[in-house]
Amino acid sequence: MASSPCGNSNFDSGLEIKTRSVEQTLIPLVSQITTLINHKDKPKKSERTLAAIHRVGQAVSVAVGRFVAVGEAIAAENQELKDEMSQACFEARRAGDAIAQLTDVGAATPSQSDGRVTVFSDRTGMVKAARLLLSSVTKVLVLADRIVIKQIITSRNKVLVTLDHLERVSTFQEFVQIFSQFGNEMVEFAHLTGDRQNDLKDEKKKARMAAARAVLEKCTMMLLTASKTCLRHPDCESARINKDAVFHRMRCALEQVIEIVTEARSCGENKTLPASIYNGIKEFKSSVECLRENLHCLSSQSLSSQLEALVERTEDFTDSAYTSHEQRQAILGLCQLVRQDTQQLVQAWVEAQSIHAKEAPEEMEVAILKTCQGVSDLRRELHKVAVGRASDLLKVHGEQLPLRALKAAGADGNLEEVVGYSRTLSEQKEQLVETCRLLCHVSGTEPLEITCIHAEETFHVIGPQIISAAQTLALHPSSKIAKENLEVFCEAWESQLCDMALLLREINDVFEGRRGDKRPYLSLPRPGKHSANLKTAKAVKLDAEEQTSMAKLGLELRLLSSDVDAEVEKWEEQEHEIVRQSQSLASMGYNMYLFTRGEGLLKTTVDLCHQAEVLSEEGLQLCSSLQTFSTQLVDEEKAVVMTEMEKLVALCQQLQMGAKTPVQGKTATFQKVDSSIQTTRGILTVVLSLLPLCNKLSRKYKSERVSLSSPQDWGERQDASTPVKDEGHLNKNSNGFSVSSMEQHMAGLNLLESK
Repeated sequence: MASSPCGNSNFDSGLEIKTRSVEQTLIPLVSQITTLINHKDKPKKSERTLAAIHRVGQAVSVAVGRFVAVGEAIAAENQELKDEMSQACFEARRAGDAIAQLTDVGAATPSQSDGRVTVFSDRTGMVKAARLLLSSVTKVLVLADRIVIKQIITSRNKVLVTLDHLERVSTFQEFVQIFSQFGNEMVEFAHLTGDRQNDLKDEKKKARMAAARAVLEKCTMMLLTASKTCLRHPDCESARINKDAVFHRMRCALEQVIEIVTEARSCGENKTLPASIYNGIKEFKSSVECLRENLHCLSSQSLSSQLEALVERTEDFTDSAYTSHEQRQAILGLCQLVRQDTQQLVQAWVEAQSIHAKEAPEEMEVAILKTCQGVSDLRRELHKVAVGRASDLLKVHGEQLPLRALKAAGADGNLEEVVGYSRTLSEQKEQLVETCRLLCHVSGTEPLEITCIHAEETFHVIGPQIISAAQTLALHPSSKIAKENLEVFCEAWESQLCDMALLLREINDVFEGRRGDKRPYLSLPRPGKHSANLKTAKAVKLDAEEQTSMAKLGLELRLLSSDVDAEVEKWEEQEHEIVRQSQSLASMGYNMYLFTRGEGLLKTTVDLCHQAEVLSEEGLQLCSSLQTFSTQLVDEEKAVVMTEMEKLVALCQQLQMGAKTPVQGKTATFQKVDSSIQTTRGILTVVLSLLPLCNKLSRKYKSERVSLSSPQDWGERQDASTPVKDEGHLNKNSNGFSVSSMEQHMAGLNLLESK
């Protein structure tokens, strides 16, 4: 049961709110209702106050009327929800009318004592109307949300039917025809589930949805080549095994998506996340620190059991064949120190209890601090080991030597070499799987734990698939499709390594206390359009094959965006124009990366091209700031900055011209999108090279100004000479994405908030 978004328990709707869109839509209504209820405390009011109350009451009634009209339109289009929706709309309209009547000044009665008007004589009626209104509006919203779930289920069902047809085809012609349909259905499913993922409030569900969608994204291209290979070589056992594995994985991912959106529970769902060391340390420290307030909050046996369970989990590190002797000894030593510190704490604790102390005495407080510091040191060491091993593996595997060797051996038809290099790849797979398990222990959040588990499963599955694809090529070395199939699986492996590098960075960010805010996207349906909402947003959407070909480029954008953010954090002057504009470019680059995954706010190629225009304008603004910055530099330094700036100007102009050039046809649109993303990558690459250089020069000149006691700060001159950034285009961009009519009508309740 979920209370209202404002946390006021008086307005418990009795319905659980699972999405941000429903929550955000309710907030203005709760705010206005609270305003009306609070005015009940003073029965006698001035004419100005009465007029304000009247306006609020009428505004609530009008907004509810519009809102109900939207709900009724949705009910008319969805017969299975018609009765429930109509009843909820009726109750909402009745409650809105009641509130309007109760706040009607004309109906108010003057006081017998002083003649001043008294309103809200029926306090019970106002509270009842408010409860009914919030309950019915919430029910309408939750019912509307069920339509979104229905869309996803319907889309999944279409994909499954087409998937079954694809699995049974026997000719190339039939396959090409059905796969084209399958690609369109997968794009539709990707957009629906992407919206849902961004709208979910539960971060664990969001992470599970992201993992399932990542599987579907990568498997789509694998399914294409694996099926074609099987059609070309129908008697090849390794080709059949390769294809069957892809179909099985896609079905599992589709089922997981439906489990998340419907909250169904399968056998897999009943399994909890594996116990991580991070959570064990967190729980242990919490138990230790609670002793400060209550010496009897738990038993010494319970505390000792928690510690032993924690130490037992470190065996994943100490028992690993890949952990060095020095690292193993360091971990074991820290575990022993924590045991000793805990034993001293227990002794001080028993003493405090024996003297009937009400709170922890000084000796016990010291023991608590020491124990907490000990487990923090243990966590730091484990983090260093896991992250260090992952970094080393990524460097080694970045060369892709086993994959290259497998491709070459397969192309030569050398089965013996394929077997040998397959063993090497299997060993690397085991190292990566184990490393993902260690990262899960130190990830720091449940969503990151889920991402680590997904990475572990992906390496575990793709490794054997690469081997079966290599075996097929070795059996048919002249087969172009078998060669292409192996290439696709190798690219999926490389893509997962890139994802692991990003995961590693996020784990480090959590460990160091850096967490970025993510912009939410709301997914409530729109009346008259929600049953076909993909058509309303559709300019040109890329099919599954085109999106897959762009995925690698998109990952580069994400890495570059993260690198720019990391460089920006090194600046002392966080309000510097160069810093702010670079951050803006990185953020827009990240939005374009999300587009390549079928996620985020950019839904169509039109959205992407508009984003590219905005990005180019922001890049040119950065060039202006760099021009001003360069006036402070000596000739040699200025020449270096100006050279990079000229590259940036050229790239921004190229992006601007390309984004504004109209094109027709799907192929031309795809080329335009591909060119825009490649140019954006070039822009971020130049920005990434400029940031450390400008930061170094900025610090240098700042130091010189301090030593010379310059009366005018260089940063102030920079700000004074740099034109104020016009953010109108950014605001226009952010508002350009349509939000549901329900949200717009309910947001109208804010209009009298300040009166």
